[in-house]
Amino acid sequence: MAIDYKHPDEAFLRSIDIHVLLPQQEPFVMVSRLVQLDDVRTVCEMDVRADNIFVDDGRLSASGLIENIAQTCAARIGFVNKFILKKDVQIGYIGAIRNLEIFDLPKVGQQITTIVDIREEVFGMTLASATVKQGEQTFVTTEMKIAVKNNN
Repeated sequence: MAIDYKHPDEAFLRSIDIHVLLPQQEPFVMVSRLVQLDDVRTVCEMDVRADNIFVDDGRLSASGLIENIAQTCAARIGFVNKFILKKDVQIGYIGAIRNLEIFDLPKVGQQITTIVDIREEVFGMTLASATVKQGEQTFVTTEMKIAVKNNN
């Protein structure tokens, strides 16, 4: 069966080793798996583990949550580069964070879901809105600008 890379199904996305989509590698990987991707929305899950470098006192820190959002954006870019454009993974940088609201910090053992909606893409800059949650509990909402380094 052929895979439609422009409209991948969840089973295929879950089967991808997240490490091949990200420039970050252990111990700095802050997403566990890619579960949804379309033209606008990217969704990743993360298992909050005690050995995570951003866990403090049994909770994922605000810095870890911000990095989780940035890496959800990176997973999207990595998927497009690897499977659609057939390019190498690109390095991205957080250009700005706006309207950051942290309501709570996830605990070790929780599985969080990060939803990123692309608002605009222009000249290698992506503006996205993001929500991190587990079920009905929202941990974070924010807007983030991500700049991607061009690998000429």
